[in-house]
Amino acid sequence: MRFTGTMKVNEKGHLEIGGVDTVDLAREFGTPLYILDEAEFRKNCREYYHSFTEKRPDSLAIYAGKTLLTTAICRLVDEEGLGLDVVSGGELYTALKANFPMHKVFFHGNNKSPEEIKLGVEAGVGRFVVDNLYELYLLNDIAHAQKTRQAILLRISPGIEAHTHEYIKTGQIDSKFGFPIETGQAIDAVIRALELENIELKGFHCHIGSQIFELDSFAHTVEVMTEFMAEVYKNTGFMTQELDLGGGLGIYYTAGDNPPAVDALAEVIFNTLENQCQKLGLKVPRVVVEPGRSIAGPAGSTLYTIGAIKDIPGIRTYVAVDGGMGDNPRPALYQAKYEAIVANKANAKPVKLVSIAGKCCESGDMLIWDIELAEIKPGDLLLISNTGAYNYTMSMNYNRLPRPAMVLVGGGRAELIVRRETYDDLLRHDLIPVHLKNRKVAQIY
Repeated sequence: MRFTGTMKVNEKGHLEIGGVDTVDLAREFGTPLYILDEAEFRKNCREYYHSFTEKRPDSLAIYAGKTLLTTAICRLVDEEGLGLDVVSGGELYTALKANFPMHKVFFHGNNKSPEEIKLGVEAGVGRFVVDNLYELYLLNDIAHAQKTRQAILLRISPGIEAHTHEYIKTGQIDSKFGFPIETGQAIDAVIRALELENIELKGFHCHIGSQIFELDSFAHTVEVMTEFMAEVYKNTGFMTQELDLGGGLGIYYTAGDNPPAVDALAEVIFNTLENQCQKLGLKVPRVVVEPGRSIAGPAGSTLYTIGAIKDIPGIRTYVAVDGGMGDNPRPALYQAKYEAIVANKANAKPVKLVSIAGKCCESGDMLIWDIELAEIKPGDLLLISNTGAYNYTMSMNYNRLPRPAMVLVGGGRAELIVRRETYDDLLRHDLIPVHLKNRKVAQIY
């Protein structure tokens, strides 16, 4: 397994993160356990902050909250100078409770409810990223009722299919997100937005997908978007002030993944943008980017305890852990791949090919197929790396499994930032109707 961040093997032969022994973490907090490396998370935030603001001081990197969001995460993101991208009332409420500066919040989503829009307008979010005409007019009405003028970006579908998994492509024409350029709906949305009294159009947003390694995809996106900006200026006289290019930069999960550096991404975006604006006679707009996976992904790991080991001679050895698709549904959803290590035997050489199974009652609950690990036995600890993105936020209670705790580690300390769910938590919203409360147990015939 490739080590990331502050990972290292200590004198006991155990894996440690942030100066904390993972064996001690399991003993104190239990497993499964999400572990977040504070130093790595902060370093990744700073790379975006410096790579973009040093090239153009008015640029803004906003962290994509859907990747991993808690009140503690909001505090880290704010301290590192980034803004925040939220996609629901729940994410916005989390930011509010963490006292995140609302002027640096961008509110996304393809079907915001009237209640969510009202919450965002009342909170004073910096930008609404408007996805459709229904939302545009609804937002205008709510802003009018609140006696305010709401700044927005229009989400545009640039017609670009990035090389990534089918489920995480978002920039193509056939997508639930945004106004397509090719159909004429994008320019129509611009015209309508400019007519509304309580809407202040600032510019445009696009996002072509996630886990992208080819920087040419981002350069091509800039080219398409600046050509659209020129079309808008020609037809309406509106000069784009802000261009939000979304996120999508890939990270390392397994051998063969070669993500480019953040600075290289910034270089490609700014060079292409400046050349295009000069060629098309446009003012260079403020650039906004929305990293998520590339900040949280490498900073997160998940620690499990190994239970049953089932060897099927000539077929496969299944190693079951005390978690699975409940805390990481990504392998089941879109065949995501991960690396792992026996954390309490971090110095030991891999000797056996096994597959890591979860404990859910689903044959598809497999975390890793075919990985070489050190000699293992029940009670050993397995750590899967690079799980910071879309694990906790997509976790669930399938089979009534409580969701894991999360700890922030750094400087030799570990602090809870999410408590482990209990069985009582699982029942917290259950209700028994009155007509069932006093009913006797049914007789079985």
